[in-house]
Amino acid sequence: MAKIIAISISEKKGQKKHNIPEAELLTDFGMAGDAHAGKWHRQISLLGIQSIDLMRAKGADVKPGDFAENITVEGLVLYELPVGTKLTIGDGVLLEVTQIGKECHSGCEIQKQVGSCIMPTQGIFAKVLEGGKIRVGDEVTVSND
Repeated sequence: MAKIIAISISEKKGQKKHNIPEAELLTDFGMAGDAHAGKWHRQISLLGIQSIDLMRAKGADVKPGDFAENITVEGLVLYELPVGTKLTIGDGVLLEVTQIGKECHSGCEIQKQVGSCIMPTQGIFAKVLEGGKIRVGDEVTVSND
């Protein structure tokens, strides 16, 4: 079973995200209160804990949220999901994968620390099709609809 192990938010762009126990996802907008929310294709960012563990193994002192991801998931290889995949979280929040990876901005602290970063290849982005409240521990499933 895949589940959320961290929810991260930042009120301003360029600011490190901090972890919170729950969040409200708004339909066609993103996470309430997050600086990256808006009416665009990268409303929510997700990253698998195994990707963070990979960076830890390379010597990076990192934790969920340090890659500016909104949701850290355990038990699902997110970057293998094709664009268009739908994910259901908890009691009916529905996301659609819109992008796999992104260009890292130059001067990324993690890249400076260990020489590489995972967001360009392993981070994924989604838009919110159906909003609602999500919590750490909520199940994440790949939808078949």
